[in-house]
Amino acid sequence: MSKRAIILAGGKGTRLKPYTIALPKPLVPIHEFPILEIIVRQLASQGFDHITITTNHLSDLIKAFFGDGSKWNTKIDYSVENKPLSTMGPLTLIKDLPDNFLIMNGDVLTDLNFKNFLEKHISEKNIFSISSYIRTEKSEYGVLELNNANQLTDFHEKPEQKIQVSMGVYAASKRIIASIPENTFFGFDHLMLQLIKNSTLPKVIPFSGYWMDIGRPDDYQKASDDFEIMKNKLLPND
Repeated sequence: MSKRAIILAGGKGTRLKPYTIALPKPLVPIHEFPILEIIVRQLASQGFDHITITTNHLSDLIKAFFGDGSKWNTKIDYSVENKPLSTMGPLTLIKDLPDNFLIMNGDVLTDLNFKNFLEKHISEKNIFSISSYIRTEKSEYGVLELNNANQLTDFHEKPEQKIQVSMGVYAASKRIIASIPENTFFGFDHLMLQLIKNSTLPKVIPFSGYWMDIGRPDDYQKASDDFEIMKNKLLPND
């Protein structure tokens, strides 16, 4: 069965400066490979035979690097935004979407099996599936607990909290397009709230393997360090 993936690569990567001054974020290297090439290799190795890359910022550099995808034995084409449309808005520009497809950010380093994730989404007949990850966040502040009289009853010095976050990897039914306005800045957050409002609830599928979003300099550095150790697991053999 043909498998389609949409990679969102239109952002400016402002949080990752200075790395993104001359390069679009998806071309920032993880050792010798741009992060987006790692993703394309992973998708191609798992049977995704058609990849559409949505672009805006420095789109010509992305198109020049990936071409038609033949180097990776897959078909690559492009959807170019004339103005920023956020994460879900670009989907309205793609007129040949199949009934179900993968959507993912172009700056994610993970060993998630995208093929299995999409197939689970299809088998469960979900309208939208979100791959999630438990992340530990440490507060930068001492946290005060007060009673009704504003008296201190407890104190926690820079506590840690486990939160469930979106990995930036999704599977979707084509039915979601009806909830996305055309030519409008419309993000993941907007779509989730709209689907909830419509009582068409997305499904969350937890993942416990490796995941890193390289959007911040500290995370980018950690992803680079991890890749050196985990290269054989993260990058398919040619």
